[in-house]
Amino acid sequence: MSQQATEIEVEVVEIDGVAPAVKQSQAGEPAQQRGDWQDWRKWQGRIRKLDSRWWPLWVFLGVIAVALALTAGFVIGVIFLISRVLANLIRAVLR
Repeated sequence: MSQQATEIEVEVVEIDGVAPAVKQSQAGEPAQQRGDWQDWRKWQGRIRKLDSRWWPLWVFLGVIAVALALTAGFVIGVIFLISRVLANLIRAVLR
């Protein structure tokens, strides 16, 4: 049995009492046809504000970042402590 892809074309007339915005297509100049995501000028207010729906992700990433920073600090502290002990041991032996 072969499966054929079917395409359904629909027109949204109204959703919750509000008519959707009408897209104007310009067939003459394809370079002028760009998606809204490419228009960086609309992003000015969005860049400065984090979306509140993503706060669990930011908390999780923040906890991971703090854990990595504490681990790196602990490793650097242990290396510093070992080097100081070895330096004092070598200094004591050479006296």
